[in-house]
Amino acid sequence: MLCRSWIPILSWLLTSWTLWASEGQSITCQGKHSHHLQGICVDEQSIYWSFTTQLVKTDRAGKLQLQIPVANHHGDLCFEQGKLYVAVNLGRFNDADGNADSWIYVYQADTLTEIARHPIPQVRYGAGGIGVRGGKFYVVGGLPSGMQKNNVFEFDSQFQLVRHHQIDSGYTLMGIQTATFADSRWWFGCYGNPKILLVADENFHLLGRFEFDCSLGISVTPDGQMLAASGRCKRPEGCTGQAQIVVPDKETGLRYLTK
Repeated sequence: MLCRSWIPILSWLLTSWTLWASEGQSITCQGKHSHHLQGICVDEQSIYWSFTTQLVKTDRAGKLQLQIPVANHHGDLCFEQGKLYVAVNLGRFNDADGNADSWIYVYQADTLTEIARHPIPQVRYGAGGIGVRGGKFYVVGGLPSGMQKNNVFEFDSQFQLVRHHQIDSGYTLMGIQTATFADSRWWFGCYGNPKILLVADENFHLLGRFEFDCSLGISVTPDGQMLAASGRCKRPEGCTGQAQIVVPDKETGLRYLTK
């Protein structure tokens, strides 16, 4: 006989598995927003969406829970130990003269209350994305035209610079927009026509450059599955966001998991 105390736990596990493993289905963020999606991240219960001037929290099915206005512009974000860390640029993005104004804004994930701001002037072309691994944070951003190596800035938990890494990736339009570490490697989403996915090992050696669009968000779920974001803007209605499961693919870098 199944112990009653296990029933809620099993129910939660089945719900979690069903959401993250729903092949071919998109999770749509409820509502429409003034600016386009910049990134997503997840915890065990929620999805967090950065829409440039709005930070949004939904449940795992995309139902709105909280949203707040934020400074323009908030970029990609990551979740770590109950907090959200967002790459923010208040200056000129992708400016070759380094006129960015780069920050990490920190929010309490349960309430979306802002709790800290950290200046990161080392990211001189504009902070655009952030990932976390082993308690350290990795910030990516702009890349002025003509430069051939993308930059990754490694920070400790207090956002003191640890190391500046470079990826021998070739030029990508406006650098790197989104970042996550999953499946023992880094995944970076870039703008362009076509959109570009960069894959690098844990030491930032390039493993591949692919035509796959995760420039609006790439994240890993608590059980190790990956979500790539997409979205559209239509005036005057506004901008939308979706997320869908993706899996590694030798030919395309990533591919959508379909039925």
